[in-house]
Amino acid sequence: MIIDSHAHLTMPSELYQYMGELVASRANPAAPFNGLAKEAIEAVATRLISVMDGVGTDVQFLSPRPYMMLHSLRPALVGSLWTRAVNDVIHAKCQLFPKRFRGVAGLPQYRSESPQNCLAELERCVRELGFVGCLLNPDPTEGEEQAPPGLGDRFWYPLYEKLVELDVPALIHSSSSCDPRESYTLKFINEESIAVISLLDSTVFQDFPTLKLVISHGGGAIPYQMGRFRAWAVRRRQKEFDEQIRRLYFDTCNYSSEALEFQLRILGVDNCLFGTERPGTGTILCHQTGRDFDDLRPAIESIGWLTAEDKQKIFEGNCRKVYSRAFPS
Repeated sequence: MIIDSHAHLTMPSELYQYMGELVASRANPAAPFNGLAKEAIEAVATRLISVMDGVGTDVQFLSPRPYMMLHSLRPALVGSLWTRAVNDVIHAKCQLFPKRFRGVAGLPQYRSESPQNCLAELERCVRELGFVGCLLNPDPTEGEEQAPPGLGDRFWYPLYEKLVELDVPALIHSSSSCDPRESYTLKFINEESIAVISLLDSTVFQDFPTLKLVISHGGGAIPYQMGRFRAWAVRRRQKEFDEQIRRLYFDTCNYSSEALEFQLRILGVDNCLFGTERPGTGTILCHQTGRDFDDLRPAIESIGWLTAEDKQKIFEGNCRKVYSRAFPS
């Protein structure tokens, strides 16, 4: 089985319309989301399944499109209503095609407010809607003001406690960027890098030994700067950095075959989950390979030193281990 652990909702036009009205009105009045017609959801889901079939993907984990999460938009009610609406549409798509999709929840994060305000929606999505994980944005201010503390800080502990209680992982994934120096793509990489170092320079995994966190996009800049961070760990008289980093998991949304091979060597096969974001940023032809950038299965299969067991772990086994609710026995 090929499980794409990192994919996002393809939205019907009616959902874009609801977002436009919500943003324009600033939720004043707070128009409720009344759901979408089955036909509208089925149409976009069918198109997505066609894309999946074209590259041999059996199951996708669907989450909100991160750059549309509206985490910094005032007032907080806008993002809260929007998050709930998107999660409901993801759930509807999973209900229509339960063998092809799993839900990964968006959280109604808002600027520098405590993640305590996300717990009710996370619990609803997991316990009532059957979602298998959530997205976690390290900077809900989206670069517009001072970000919350790093993910190693106790600020995030209420959310970690709930993740452990529910036995679901969080996919660390930034959202938009309001900083003209930093596009949202660059924001992703920077926040992932900051997240890794903050977590490994903390007692989070001592306090939450069963916490499961997945770092998007192959770990940001971390694998490619391992020498600096190994030296950093030695100077701080910490454990070997390579040992520490294996408390985390990483997806393969890294659109370079050379970088993918390096990532797997450095971070380890046991800690990497297949993910593509397809369709998304990488769904465009790469003239070097003749495939779309995010058609990653052939890139991984072509790595000569990977064994059949290694590939099974990357494509399926690791995902089943981390997302324990996704395939109940």
